[in-house]
Amino acid sequence: MKILITGVAGFIGYHLAQKLLENDHQIYGIDNLNNYYDVNIKKARLNQLEPQKNFQFEYLDLIDRPRIFELFQQENFDIVVHLAAQAGVRYSIDNPQAYIDSNLIGFNNIIEACRYFPTQHLIFASSSSVYGANRKIPFSTDDSVDHPISLYAATKKANELIAHTYSHLYNLPVTGLRFFTVYGPWGRPDMAYFKFVKAITENRAIEIYNHGKMQRDFTYIDDIVEGIVRIISKPPQPISEEINSNARYKIYNIGNNKPVELLRFIEIIEELMGKTAEKKFLPMQPGDVTTTYADIDDLTRDTGFQPTTSIEIGLDRFVRWYQSWYGN
Repeated sequence: MKILITGVAGFIGYHLAQKLLENDHQIYGIDNLNNYYDVNIKKARLNQLEPQKNFQFEYLDLIDRPRIFELFQQENFDIVVHLAAQAGVRYSIDNPQAYIDSNLIGFNNIIEACRYFPTQHLIFASSSSVYGANRKIPFSTDDSVDHPISLYAATKKANELIAHTYSHLYNLPVTGLRFFTVYGPWGRPDMAYFKFVKAITENRAIEIYNHGKMQRDFTYIDDIVEGIVRIISKPPQPISEEINSNARYKIYNIGNNKPVELLRFIEIIEELMGKTAEKKFLPMQPGDVTTTYADIDDLTRDTGFQPTTSIEIGLDRFVRWYQSWYGN
């Protein structure tokens, strides 16, 4: 199939492109290579993709609506995997406009293009952040997500609402994926695990929020990619007859279904690196949550998805990659 991946130079986009290229799909990737984190990592990811015969890349910003439409008209994509977005909970507090531009205007440009140049299936990235301050765990896609506590989460909730509406109005098959704390080699330097390994390597204190009283459903990148690949070929059917909607629309959690205490997570990193971290305990940051925990029963039922990578194995692979990449 011919598959468009937006945000192809990003962490998940890069790994997904590699997997789909191995399966002989044609991949067209777009990215604006913004400087939210080290652009050199994005360029290095691209450098591994671009020599491959079935890969084509274009530097393109999501807000460039005319070029987005022109691209869809020219290429006639079978599948669109929309991963490009402005990420980060804390960054959204100081830089709200970046989230409006990318996550709302950019998202609308992509889904409008899918409306006018129909594809077999649009898959888009949502986030576990939409659950906000929900106390019931594990988080289920049946739970209310009406109380986001960061602008980032609010934009992702908005994406889900827009996607449902477009699916209902224009018979567009759409699946949204609520990702849960994805980690692994070639990961994002703004993520906690990356910062921890970097700080320990440089003999600096690591910052631990909420005094370490946090849990995260850390999900290894290969498991995430496996889940996406399974979903690509399974466009949703119309919603239950209980709802007066023709939408071919589905939301899934995609996580490890096994939250880990943050201090245990740090302990594993210390063991792998053979060093004890100096720890600086800090209060909770605005927009953050204490726990994430994915109920993945729907995804398992519909696709057979099961995460297989333990936190010990996943972190070992990341630490090895980090030390190789940075020469430490």
